[in-house]
Amino acid sequence: MEKIPILRMGPFLLVTIQVDLYDRLALNLESDLVQAVSKTGARGVLIDISAVTIVDSFMGRIIGNIASMSKIMDAETVVVGMQPAVAITLIELGLPLTGVHTALNVEKGMELLRKKILVDGEEMDVDRDDSADDDAE
Repeated sequence: MEKIPILRMGPFLLVTIQVDLYDRLALNLESDLVQAVSKTGARGVLIDISAVTIVDSFMGRIIGNIASMSKIMDAETVVVGMQPAVAITLIELGLPLTGVHTALNVEKGMELLRKKILVDGEEMDVDRDDSADDDAE
């Protein structure tokens, strides 16, 4: 069975969808992604749909579900790479994708996730050098 890879990048999960999703694959992605958020404690999910040319109401609902479930598990969701035709279709279908943040590309999406996610009340520093803490002791 075909699976969409889920990559961990620090506190984030990255999913790059390279194929048009059929219903079973979309449902498996939803389940796998929510389990990965739970297992890893990820604070953000970035979904790259730049290769997706068609989004129907079912796929739109799956993306919305992923965002809602991730939010309940304390993770933000950002969708990147949406093609204009896909955006038009989602609006025409009346799917606002509530809870889903969007960005033009992966780089901007990661930047948005970093801004959205706070750790201990401070903006998280993904590139922090932990050796500085050792020197203070």
